[in-house]
Amino acid sequence: MTRKPMFAMMLLATTAWPSLAIAEAPADAAPAVADAPAAADDIVVIGRGETRQVQEISTRDFDLVVPATSPLKAIAKLPGVNFQSADAFGNYEWSERVSIRGFNQNQLGFTLDGIPLGDGSYGNTNGLHISRAISSENIAQVRVAQGSGAIGTQATNNLGGTIEFISSDPKREAGLTLNGTYGSDNTWRAFVRLDTGTLGDNGPSAYVSYGHFTTDKWKGWGVQRQNQVNAKAVAPLGDSGLRLVATFDFSDRRENDYQDMSLDMIHRLGYRWDNISNNYPLAILVSDVGANTGYTGVTPTNPAAGTTYPAPFANPDDAYYDAAGLRQDYLASVGIETAKDAKIHGELRGYYHDNHGRGIWFTPYVASPSGVPMSVRTTEYDIRRKGVFGSVGTSLGGFGDLTVGAWYERNDFRQARRFYGLDSRTVPTRDSLDFPLLPFFTQWDYRYQTDTFQYYVSDRIALGNLTVDLGWKGYDVRVTATPLTAGSLASGKIKTTDWFQPRAGLTYRLGANAELFGGFSQVTRAFTGSATSGPFATTQAGFNALGNLKPEQSDTYEAGTRFRSGIFTGSIAAYYVDFRNRLLAYSVGSGIQGNPPILQNVGGVRSYGVEATGQIKLPNGFGAFASYAYNDSRYRDNVFVVDPLTQQKVLLGGVPIKDKTVVDAPRNIASGEVTYDSDLFFGRIGANYMSKRYFTYSNDQSVPGRVLFDASIGVRFAVAGDRKVELQLSGTNLLDKQYIATIGSNGFTQKGDNQTLLVGAPRQVFVSLKTGF
Repeated sequence: MTRKPMFAMMLLATTAWPSLAIAEAPADAAPAVADAPAAADDIVVIGRGETRQVQEISTRDFDLVVPATSPLKAIAKLPGVNFQSADAFGNYEWSERVSIRGFNQNQLGFTLDGIPLGDGSYGNTNGLHISRAISSENIAQVRVAQGSGAIGTQATNNLGGTIEFISSDPKREAGLTLNGTYGSDNTWRAFVRLDTGTLGDNGPSAYVSYGHFTTDKWKGWGVQRQNQVNAKAVAPLGDSGLRLVATFDFSDRRENDYQDMSLDMIHRLGYRWDNISNNYPLAILVSDVGANTGYTGVTPTNPAAGTTYPAPFANPDDAYYDAAGLRQDYLASVGIETAKDAKIHGELRGYYHDNHGRGIWFTPYVASPSGVPMSVRTTEYDIRRKGVFGSVGTSLGGFGDLTVGAWYERNDFRQARRFYGLDSRTVPTRDSLDFPLLPFFTQWDYRYQTDTFQYYVSDRIALGNLTVDLGWKGYDVRVTATPLTAGSLASGKIKTTDWFQPRAGLTYRLGANAELFGGFSQVTRAFTGSATSGPFATTQAGFNALGNLKPEQSDTYEAGTRFRSGIFTGSIAAYYVDFRNRLLAYSVGSGIQGNPPILQNVGGVRSYGVEATGQIKLPNGFGAFASYAYNDSRYRDNVFVVDPLTQQKVLLGGVPIKDKTVVDAPRNIASGEVTYDSDLFFGRIGANYMSKRYFTYSNDQSVPGRVLFDASIGVRFAVAGDRKVELQLSGTNLLDKQYIATIGSNGFTQKGDNQTLLVGAPRQVFVSLKTGF
């Protein structure tokens, strides 16, 4: 390819040119719009001065939603963000999905205080979900960069953007914060945070918090609960301008799953159909019938059960006895950093992450040694990550503000598929929310070692009203898959190396309250090491047949304008994305069977769209915010496979997908909200619209669009002197809309209905009490 060398020469030439031009720029040139302070009451900060599409939300936005709500759900109102979850809080990890501009969460970069959180998938092989990393009350800011995101982000998969979470610092004054929430489905949430305040004159400060959350499932039987501890300490290092920062996070999350649905199941069984965790004998009967009919392949042990399923079952996949996700995480970091505006600015931080997880299904497809026609199937996750990242930068006069950075991580990941026995036909002998012991069968067990080294160089050059950003990043990622119990999956080595992924952007200031921006970026997504996703999640023969598999790459072009006029702030942006070497995993069979997917390079995807955002500050404490995004993402190629009989290339599934819309990529997304805030009362009402989404590559199956409303209203008052108390009433899905939230929970297929949908939660109401000392 000649594109990268050509771009490199342009980059060097452009970097040298400003050193001459800047000398002639007037000394009192107006500062960039980015230097203007954001209004204190802005909820969404539109990235003034940025050379790409960026928005930020802050603590104030979290104050207006139900406590414990996922930070990802809070950003759903931003343009181009598609967030879905089957629960009201957005924390249920099996269903939690976020995509931006048609890129799913596996193709987005996530960080917390710069610490990489991995690819955001349910079976996360290299990180953890943000809801387990930090309580929402401890988040100071969320920064969403559509497109490729920030060049210095610690991520090797950010084809479609980055989502950066920034934790709050300890408070200057000592104090105790208390929050409590109760509501629908016996939901309880308690949160307490203790701040030491600044100790001494310019001394250290710290906080520690504890959160407990528990709720019954809104349908079926089971609970979802979490215990979480966060701590952070900050210590200035004398008068050097440096400070030491240390963080610690612990989470133990255990949640019973909702049943994955298909359109046929919803029509036959209804939106409130779920697993039968309250009826173990019925689950045994359904499993017996499945064995007797040959549906599950299990050797029959109870012919008396017959071959007729009890109504309304059509097959054993309609409902299982139970399913659950268990995740236990420790995340710690320590580092040193300068002030952001220091003459020489930078940071250095090391981190460690330990994860112990299980995905549990009571499966009728494998019998227990006792003769019970079910067993407990697990996918087991154990992560040991350690890494370090840092950067240093300074102003070089006419050469701009130059920053260089690097990141190294060693990820030791172990993943296994095991089966645990049940000993009774009448009562369950295992609890789905306990980590199981003593398996009777290990189907496969692999160790994946991933070494990542990434560096970046960026330069910001100010030329009066024009600001230019130039830079690139590069990385080398090496994965080794070693079988401990081989099973049928692949082992071996694979690497992704791309040392030059360029980025260029500019802003041009149009007076005091408007600017133009535009940019280009190129990103390569590294291969991952996992038995359930990526190139190793197939048979050894399939892996060997992949040959010279190319990694996914995207080129993003975007341009837009930002403006402020009196009470109104807004932005409009347009983009075009050329996505190459897209890798698709085709699901085979039901999700509980765990069959290896078919991985194939399906060519390119073309995306283009428009995003608009507007915010108005109205008199007397009122405000309004609205966003709209149009996205058109289509496959550019058909997918062919070799027919084993004729040895001729044929269309996969017998259907073309060229020019079909990308799965789970709605054409239109819109959000709006009206807020009110005074010394006494506050409130918010919001709406979110999403158009039709497809869940097959051929677009023959889809779920309809929907509009959801939610609201909060509260009052502030003082008791016992000056102790402030806040009482808040919140509601989600106010119109009690029946809708499908998540699609693709068990992957996507070429055509036809598929058990890969999760129904959204009905109307739920919560009351919260907040106070402090």
